[in-house]
Amino acid sequence: MIFLDAAATTPVRREVLEAMWPYLSGEFGNPSSHHSLGEAAASALAGARAGVAKVLNCRSGEVTFTSGGTEADNLAVKGIALARQASDPALNRVVISAIEHPAVEESARYLERVHGFAVDVVPVDGNGRVTVDALQGVLGPGTALVSIMYANNEVGTVQPVAELAAAAHELGIPFHTDAVQAAGWLPLDVKVLGVDALSLSGHKLGAPKGSGVLFAKGRLRIEPLVHGGGQERGRRSGTENVAGAVALSMALTLSHAEQASMAERVSGLRDRFISAVQGSVPEAMLTGHPWERLPSVASFCFPGTSGESVLLELERLDVVCSSGSACAAGSDAPSPVLLALGIAPETAQTAVRFSFTSAIIETELEQAAAAVATAVGRVRNLATPQRG
Repeated sequence: MIFLDAAATTPVRREVLEAMWPYLSGEFGNPSSHHSLGEAAASALAGARAGVAKVLNCRSGEVTFTSGGTEADNLAVKGIALARQASDPALNRVVISAIEHPAVEESARYLERVHGFAVDVVPVDGNGRVTVDALQGVLGPGTALVSIMYANNEVGTVQPVAELAAAAHELGIPFHTDAVQAAGWLPLDVKVLGVDALSLSGHKLGAPKGSGVLFAKGRLRIEPLVHGGGQERGRRSGTENVAGAVALSMALTLSHAEQASMAERVSGLRDRFISAVQGSVPEAMLTGHPWERLPSVASFCFPGTSGESVLLELERLDVVCSSGSACAAGSDAPSPVLLALGIAPETAQTAVRFSFTSAIIETELEQAAAAVATAVGRVRNLATPQRG
């Protein structure tokens, strides 16, 4: 099997399993307990926090462990906006892009539905990019927060986050970015990016599902979503998942060390894969920005087919990929991301996304490209009426 659905999840790395194992077995203490087992757990948690902070170039106290990227996005969007509104009721607007992950979009819609916020949606161009001019066109004195993702999970387009954050800061508006897909592939220095908050998810990096992080500047007020014992500096109550935190920290540290060389290698493989697919399926339409894109994502529409049918044929040929976001699995509606790029609904329903792990090799992508041509041909033949 050739696994090309890494944007949905990645296998847990062996080094990560080894790092977390002690905290799933002998070192099982609660980090809030004041005895040797608890203190060992607290020490491990502090070490994990320091490891994340080192990669992000922030202070340890600015790192909050969560149950994943979705919770981190929810905490950022709801928590920052509500805290800002509490200090100034006139701050009752949030800004998101037209291609945000559902964790951000639905958080914004919750604020709209329950707390009376207005949601301003910044359009993207045909490549999925948000321009500074487009963002400035929706910012105003009532904006409590801007949240624009670093890299898109469906088409791989990378946003000019530092420029967008600077535009928000000119009006004193905090800026959050969902960096779940960017982690491991793009630089994550929050000072260089200029962001006030940033979300990560462990299972996109080789850590287990159920681990995540929110970076938020220390002086940034956040209304917690989970109340209780005041863990995580009061930002996220509940006994911490020590093993998950250790795992995420290790996975992030490893991927950060490999990032530059890995991104260069996989980018080259991605480009050759794109060329091979377009060479054998000339009508294949690459979606997303042609070069400002993740090294690990190549996404296409195959007009005249069904994306789901192409996926089934590819799986029969031992290639596993997806038709878009794993969070939209089971929906036959065209992707809102592709519609925002100006792609017609009937074409958007032919989408297939190929996303790679850092371990991908050239021969696998050569085989996958050949399988794409075969799968698309089979689907087209089935859709073409046969003469009797």
